Amino acid sequence: MSIKIHLIWVGKTKEPFIREGIEKYLRLLGPYAEVTVTEVREEKGGNTAMTVEREGERIQKLKVPYVLLDEGGPDLSSLEFAEYIRRHSPRMTFVMGGAYGVTEGVRTGAQGMLALSRMTLTHEMVRVLLLEQLYRAFSIINKKGYHH
Repeated sequence: MSIKIHLIWVGKTKEPFIREGIEKYLRLLGPYAEVTVTEVREEKGGNTAMTVEREGERIQKLKVPYVLLDEGGPDLSSLEFAEYIRRHSPRMTFVMGGAYGVTEGVRTGAQGMLALSRMTLTHEMVRVLLLEQLYRAFSIINKKGYHH
């Protein structure tokens, strides 16, 4: 398998139904890509600005090129996202911030940004939604019929 996708997100997934969704889509993605997840430690306590700053430092310490999932990025259709994946394969890293978002440094350090929705989503929900869209993208690329 030559396609590698690295997902970086802040904190552990606490909601059981979201964990189940993550596990489901990781399994479904197995034939198409090797997907790895790095959980950056979530900052507890303190003020919001300090929380975002410390989490941002942890993301930037990883020193990997990445695409940031951020409401300020363009929102693509599923077909456009599939083409994006096809063009940027075989290695991609996606970063998802914590509950309070990311620092400007994390934004400017990104190779690109994408929005999953113009709506506000919880940082945990974004995880399963991205995985579903990755699976949909690979289904489109490989003409597997999941996407109608």
